[in-house]
Amino acid sequence: MDSEKLLLVEDDEVFARVISRALKHRNFSVSHAKTSDEAFQLIKDSNFAFGILDLNLGGETSLNLIPILKKQLPGIRILILTGYASIATAVEAIKLGADNYLAKPADADEILSAMLAGDGVTVEPNESPRLEPMSVRRLEWEHIQRVLMENNGNISATARQLKMHRRTLQRKLQKRPVAK
Repeated sequence: MDSEKLLLVEDDEVFARVISRALKHRNFSVSHAKTSDEAFQLIKDSNFAFGILDLNLGGETSLNLIPILKKQLPGIRILILTGYASIATAVEAIKLGADNYLAKPADADEILSAMLAGDGVTVEPNESPRLEPMSVRRLEWEHIQRVLMENNGNISATARQLKMHRRTLQRKLQKRPVAK
């Protein structure tokens, strides 16, 4: 059986090496890029069936890669992988054409499952979704992420809109998101 070509766009070298090795053992041919520019070069030269994109690439977003990948490779399945998951970025990624969205930390089996799953968030058959209210801290995180998206990632404009000092906003953005 031929291996499926997969584009991995991830700036964390250690994580990329671990995931690449695990996916190669599962019969994927993995090409790794650390930046959007490197990914653009790889897209030109190869026909990928799958793409795994880290949302945050050293301060820049990989969301701009989604429409390019979909245009050049219409059949590609794209998974957004992020350590800073938010509803706003998940919605934006899906709107742009990503097939699924997964929060880190995630192992190779979880990544593979999300990548091969149907569109959007999947729920196991025996598992029913629980509707629990979000904590105030999580609501704040989601609101900040939504406003940041509306300002195209501009921290100064987001801070002004939130009536918050820019340094305070930067500190909040450096923290990991609250789980619930």
